Amino acid sequence: MHMAHITWKSIRTEADFHESLKESELRTVIIFKHSTRCSVSFMAKKSLEMQWDINEEKASIYFLDLIAFRPISNLIAQELGVDHQSPQAIVIKEGIVVDVRTHSEISVEALHPFV
Repeated sequence: MHMAHITWKSIRTEADFHESLKESELRTVIIFKHSTRCSVSFMAKKSLEMQWDINEEKASIYFLDLIAFRPISNLIAQELGVDHQSPQAIVIKEGIVVDVRTHSEISVEALHPFV
């Protein structure tokens, strides 16, 4: 099976976050909140990158460095009503959170049912 290449879209501003919500009207959006200081977060990111096989037409994956952009991370938690965790994968369809994975729960396989 051909593995698709993961194309991270960055969330650095409130506008980037709201753009991701808008995009969730068209396709599934996954927001991956990553801590550059956390080995578990590093392993989750590496796992996603190595196993990624999701077509970009079906889902977009956004990357948030929550150390560098903590206010945006807090905004996402507040607006989506999702407790902050790190690492965290938030799955959004039509502006609504349909799944949240943290730590070792984060995998491409776990995301498949939502794409």
